[in-house]
Amino acid sequence: MLTQINPKLPMRNKAVTLDYYVNQLGFRLFGSADHDGYLMVQKDNIQIHFFEFAALDQTENYGQVYIRVDGIDNFYQNLLDRKVRIHPNGYLEAKPWGQKEFSLLDPDHNLLTFGESM
Repeated sequence: MLTQINPKLPMRNKAVTLDYYVNQLGFRLFGSADHDGYLMVQKDNIQIHFFEFAALDQTENYGQVYIRVDGIDNFYQNLLDRKVRIHPNGYLEAKPWGQKEFSLLDPDHNLLTFGESM
């Protein structure tokens, strides 16, 4: 039985990635050990892992994660209040497939799409 998935995304700079996910998106550092070139963050039941890829060309990065959310309107507004930049083609809207969604690009251009069933 499958019980969980923890996506692993590339990052160029651990400090920048940690700052974005913790201070902008409200995640927290997961684990007590500081692993060289590796980062784990968590928010509620969602964990995202990152591996260092210093030579990453962010314009060539196609990392993507879809995260299901309860209370997407409040979460979206909280991010707007924190001045988090929403993807220019990813503002909150109802989609024809029955989801309400919005998207962000992190500092390394990993696409984070948040969705809630309507």
